[in-house]
Amino acid sequence: MSDDVRPARRWPLVVLAVLAAAAVAFAIGRFSTFGSGASGPNDADAGFARDMQVHHAQAVEMAMELYRKTGDDELRTLAYDIATAQSAQKGEMFDWLVQWGLPQSGAPLMSWMTDAGSGHAGHTGADGGPATDADLRVAMGMATDAELADLRAAVGRDADCLFLELMIRHHEGAIPMAEAVVGLGSVPRVRAVAEGMIANQTAEIDAMTSAQERLGCAG
Repeated sequence: MSDDVRPARRWPLVVLAVLAAAAVAFAIGRFSTFGSGASGPNDADAGFARDMQVHHAQAVEMAMELYRKTGDDELRTLAYDIATAQSAQKGEMFDWLVQWGLPQSGAPLMSWMTDAGSGHAGHTGADGGPATDADLRVAMGMATDAELADLRAAVGRDADCLFLELMIRHHEGAIPMAEAVVGLGSVPRVRAVAEGMIANQTAEIDAMTSAQERLGCAG
């Protein structure tokens, strides 16, 4: 079977795997958040759960786009791992908010990180005024609509290299958010997930940087 045919035929299986991971994580979350002695959520716990769902949704989108068309086996495996792992975490975070009786959306992105003692300053827009939602997404390391369109249009090595560039930046935006909730959050499960995210995404950044060197990506 040719490499051109294999990804297309496996694509429905990846979609099912991503959906299954989210469903399993949702179920796990119902038993893990309010364990014996667990503290109730504060603004940081809730803000992290909301903002990281937004962040993870884009990572899953980019990873599935690359999985669908890359001819590089190493990157296909990485894309699969990112899509399934982050879909699972997204499902669990959705369930945290359900259990806490809180809405899935609320305050502006990253506003919970500006609390006293967080070590994070507030964000301003490019013109020095209040940051827009688009400004905040850029501050989170997220791709713009134009960059996502470029990724969808790219093929071959260009697609591989653009994915690596965007996903490294994406991970680099997630790590400070995870570090902030480790310091500010009150729910043990939230802090545990954030600590695992820091370790995993740091390792993936290293792997993606090595892949850039292997592929000779510019930048």
